[in-house]
Amino acid sequence: MIATLRWIGPSLVTALLLASVVYLSDRRREPWPLIVLTFVLGGVGKAMTTYIEVRAQAWAGLDVTVTGVESTSSLLFVFGLVAPLREASKVCAMWPAFRSKYFDEPLDGVVYSSSTALGFACIENALVLREHTVGWVWIARTAIALPAHVFFAAAWGYALGRVKHDRRPKAIFRMAWFFATVAHGLYIHLVYGRGPGALVGTIPLLGAMAVATFFALRDLSSRTDRSSRTSILLERVSALEGSGPPSLRSVRAAMRREGEPITVRWILYGALVTLGAMTFGLALSIGIGHYAHIDFSVVDEHDVTTTAPVLLLGAGLLTAFPVSGYLVARASNLPTLLEPALASGLALVATLALVGLAAPVVLVFGFAFSPIAWGLACAGAWIGRSS
Repeated sequence: MIATLRWIGPSLVTALLLASVVYLSDRRREPWPLIVLTFVLGGVGKAMTTYIEVRAQAWAGLDVTVTGVESTSSLLFVFGLVAPLREASKVCAMWPAFRSKYFDEPLDGVVYSSSTALGFACIENALVLREHTVGWVWIARTAIALPAHVFFAAAWGYALGRVKHDRRPKAIFRMAWFFATVAHGLYIHLVYGRGPGALVGTIPLLGAMAVATFFALRDLSSRTDRSSRTSILLERVSALEGSGPPSLRSVRAAMRREGEPITVRWILYGALVTLGAMTFGLALSIGIGHYAHIDFSVVDEHDVTTTAPVLLLGAGLLTAFPVSGYLVARASNLPTLLEPALASGLALVATLALVGLAAPVVLVFGFAFSPIAWGLACAGAWIGRSS
């Protein structure tokens, strides 16, 4: 009885989340049967992708779990087949809703894509927990993967919401789907491919995706016809436009440099400042660890209790990016964020290239946290530019 509830319970959680989607959407314009159908199709998509993945694993002898020398093959299997297949199945599950007459507001892209993702996660959680009948770590893995699925789908759902009039996916949809697929592959590798200690590294990534989803909702709210009451969620997000963080449009405008050449020297200076801040942050973290008698040699990805040193080092590195972005923006006194953003990107590319030569497996974690670091650098530059 307990074993059965163990894998049925998480499925009920996704059903409750679906009920919240139905409640928050405009029930006069979004028929709940269509939302439920999208949810069911998402679950069917997961069942079909599982069958294809099992057959591919049996044929090629590969798995998503990293085991020794097969790590490269595992990553190729995840990023080349598993992640694209899963995100494509979600798009297919949402397509009937996208082509229907009820898809008539920008926010509908997030509503229906979230429903698809919840259906996909419902079946995935049930299958995972039914296969692994013991161990709290598997419950933690499904709990972490659930919001991630919603954030992945919200990325390309946002893109579809922006093209609601002509119903033809454009370049923004292809780009959003690509980034969602890459993020999905990283999550599969961190959550299911490595030891339990890697789960700690997904927490900042979840936060970054939540922030990106928030900005996407704000952008869609600004594109919505104010004469209709779209949803409670939309009203609450719209209320933050005047007093909250900068909008997605204002950030895009700050990234443009029209009529003036890019100042290359500030990009190079900024990259050097970022690298110096990273070195200082890493050294500061090591110094704090030494003072607190933290042993950095005990780190083991199969033991969650040994991840504290990694968190300390990661905090030191990430703190360097908003500081460097602020310093570059203040020193350059440029009207846009383009140079500080490119400088932090150049520093990240140089760091990943050096780390990849020394320890290729660290590249996965580096790619996972690069968007967070870049976003923090842009946030610091925004503050420095506004000061």
